[in-house]
Parts: sequence; structure tokens; C-alpha cells
Amino acid sequence: MQYAVGAPLPPHGQASGAGAAMHWTPNPGPTPPAPSGPPPAPAAPPPAQQPAPQQGWHGPAPQQAPAGGHSTTDITGHIQLPPGAPVALPSPPADTAAPDASQAAVAVLLIGPAGAGKTSVARHWADTRRVPTAHISLDDVREWVRAGFADPQSGWNDHSEAQYRLARRTCGFAARNFLANGISCILDDAVFPDRPVVGLGGWKRHVGPGLLPIVLLPGLEIVLERNARRTGNRRLSDEEVARIHGRMAGWYGSGLPIIDNSQHDVATTVRVLDDVVARSLASPPNW
Repeated sequence: MQYAVGAPLPPHGQASGAGAAMHWTPNPGPTPPAPSGPPPAPAAPPPAQQPAPQQGWHGPAPQQAPAGGHSTTDITGHIQLPPGAPVALPSPPADTAAPDASQAAVAVLLIGPAGAGKTSVARHWADTRRVPTAHISLDDVREWVRAGFADPQSGWNDHSEAQYRLARRTCGFAARNFLANGISCILDDAVFPDRPVVGLGGWKRHVGPGLLPIVLLPGLEIVLERNARRTGNRRLSDEEVARIHGRMAGWYGSGLPIIDNSQHDVATTVRVLDDVVARSLASPPNW
């Protein structure tokens, strides 16, 4: 059954056409007279309705772009980082004694060959400080890549170098973010003095000029013994350990502080590290 849209139903029983019971037509009624004079002005549109406030939590207010045009994507933690710029560490007071390294906000880069004990010392140093401190291990960050991990033991090539650079940038950004939020950090990496690709320049660029590099360099027999206790892809051949250790000897005469922890356990090495950090804060190494 069909009805004309918007029209009134016809009086009961009024139908047209064959099968009158199936097609109803409206009663047109009298034709209205044509209007005279100008047409009336259109009615003003109703005012826009403001949505009623909703009850409950609505989430944070939209963030406005800060002065200078930087978007809020530069905000990490609860501190906005300078876009693309490292976070400079505060300079120590000129007329005071060496600051207490156990409480100062610092970023330390612990350098050394495989088997030097970098990770153990860095972790213990971060665990025992009296201020918030993070440990950032380059090897750990590199191994975030699971499928497609470029193992340097299989040969140093463009793929492994690209993953190293990516891991170093990631560690550098993490260090900047921790420092900006009042948390010290210690990073560990096997930085070679004779290879700019994996040298100090990249770390200084990513972390900032306040980075304190310190070398951990025990004797060759010690690193060989410690390497023998390793498992997985972090265990190197004796030949590779000896080659790396020999290259690390280039740090002597570089001006960087060097800790020979051949006869020290981890706790003793950490106490020595505290002393070296205090002296480095009072008189930063020239590198």
C-alpha cells in the first residue's frame, strides 16, 4: 500500500484507479489564493546551541604549542626537552670543595673492553647511590632488536654499524630525558680511542657537554678470565678480547681518568668510581 509522502490520508472510502482498495490519493481541497506584495523576509536562524557540559572526567585539556613553535611532542617525562639539543649539566660552584659524587646529578660514560666489568660496576653504582640514578647499557639496548639483530661477532658491517648508531642515539636521548627529570645516569660502552665511528664524539653530541667519560681498564689476564665466564653472544674469543684490550690501551695519555680494577671487587671499584666522578666534576676532563 502506498501513500503520498507528507499528504493527509483521504477520507475513508475515497479511492481511484483499478483496484481502488490498493492505491489511495489525497483530497486536494481548495486551491489557496496567490500571495500579493513582496515575499516576507526569511526568519533569522536560531542561535547555535552550545553542547551541555558532560559529567565525569574529560581527559587533559588540549596542549597549546609552546613559544617558538615547538610541538608538545618534545615533552617526555614531565619536563619539556630543548628540541634536538643536549641538556647541559650545572657547573659546580667555583669556591667550594669537590662536590659529593654520591649525591650530585651526573651523567657518566663508563668505557672499557669486554670483560672489564663495566656492566656490573655501573649497575652497582646506580643501585647504591643516595639520589635517583639510572643504568643504561648500550649492549642491552642493541639487543632490543630481536629478529634481524646484527651481531658484531659475525662481522662489523654497514648493518651492525647502523644498529649501533641507532642504539647510541636511543641511549643518549634516554640519558637526556633522565637528566632533565632530575635523575642521574651511567652508561656503559666499549668506546675505542682510535675509531671515530664508535668514538666519544657521538656520545657527547647525543648526551651533552656535561658527560663524564671514565675508563675501566684492568689487565689482560683479568678480562680473559671474566670473558670466559660469559655465555651467549657476549662471550668473545680470546683473540678478540686481546685485540680489543690492546686497542683500549690507547686511552692512556688521552687525559681521561682510568681505573685499573684488576685487584678490586665490584664494591671497591664503585668507591673508586665515586672519587673519580667527584674529581671530574671539580675539574672536568678536557676531551
